[in-house]
Amino acid sequence: MRTSFIAKNPSVLFFLLALAAFTITVTILSEGFGIGVISTSFIKTLGKTLCLCLIAVAMDLVWGFTGILSLGHFAFFGLGGYMIGMWLMYERTRLIVTEALMQGQIPPTEVEIIDGIGSQIFGVVGSNEFPLIWSFADSLGLQLLLVLLVPGILALVFGWLAFRSRVTGVYLSILTQAMTLALALYLFQNDSGLRGNNGLSGLQNLPGVGASQAVVSMWFFLASALALALGYMLAAWIVSGKFGSVIRGIRDNETRVRFLGYSVEAFKLAVFTLTACIAAIAGALYYPQAGIINPAEIVPIASIYLAVWVAIGGRGRLYGAVIGAGFVSLISTWFTGGQAPDIALGIYTIKWVDWWLVLLGLSFVGVTLFAPKGIGGLFDLFKKGSKT
Repeated sequence: MRTSFIAKNPSVLFFLLALAAFTITVTILSEGFGIGVISTSFIKTLGKTLCLCLIAVAMDLVWGFTGILSLGHFAFFGLGGYMIGMWLMYERTRLIVTEALMQGQIPPTEVEIIDGIGSQIFGVVGSNEFPLIWSFADSLGLQLLLVLLVPGILALVFGWLAFRSRVTGVYLSILTQAMTLALALYLFQNDSGLRGNNGLSGLQNLPGVGASQAVVSMWFFLASALALALGYMLAAWIVSGKFGSVIRGIRDNETRVRFLGYSVEAFKLAVFTLTACIAAIAGALYYPQAGIINPAEIVPIASIYLAVWVAIGGRGRLYGAVIGAGFVSLISTWFTGGQAPDIALGIYTIKWVDWWLVLLGLSFVGVTLFAPKGIGGLFDLFKKGSKT
């Protein structure tokens, strides 16, 4: 008798119910759709946290289940943000420029409008011409397609070169980190076509939408929750079948899996590319809520933080990745946003804005040494307790 996917994976149902309860509660308490208890700024924080949980699921799939410690997945996250950000910035600027030129006595030509848009977007880097990579910036459909294609192709090419050479372990981690650093350094240049260090801004304003930020923030929050639910179910479906058994085998003993006749490189490449696309979707939802994206978001340290989140939550268990990313993201907001009170010690005052990263590093070391299963490992204790 065949059992359903949910029956074989009850944790997925529990996760979806918890996420649904959380989403409904936030919606009721929001300013946009509810009674106004939760501010719009905090709604954006929660929406961004859900996006970080989604990329943590991707990281757990590639690291926790396949054993590939990628220190470059935030590059795919950032590329997804850049792809959607190009359309948001272009379309918003087009509306502003068109409205301004229409106030003249002579209607503007299409060339004048394009020149005006170029001057507004690229004037900050001393140019008014659209680079080739902006060829499809006027089409939302094509830019959404590029959200998947650009990071996916990069991951496919990079993974094919790395895996066919059988680069593994720390050497592969270094290569992914080098890829991320190279991309960030390229984007910092003014002639990269993406405004260099200035990045893309004003992304929180949806072109042609008259709704308030309170409503728009709820749209993105709900979209982030839906993306996390679908991404979690996809990852759970992957790891629960034969494919999941093979990638766990690769994680535990790659040589034996290859000896059994499986194409280890093909499995690694499939997981690496798929998780890059998931990370890109998370980024495409994250940066419109953040309002801005620049190359500093893609530097290697961001991917290292991602690995820390997954380790703290408990790698090798999808809900652990979500817990780790959500917990660290919200705690980070509290510490770095000035809500955490400073501690006066007489000759020195501990300011958590300065000490948060030290605390995060110590937490990672502590989890690694004393709780290798992370926060998610606490559920194992509850299971044991219920059986006794």
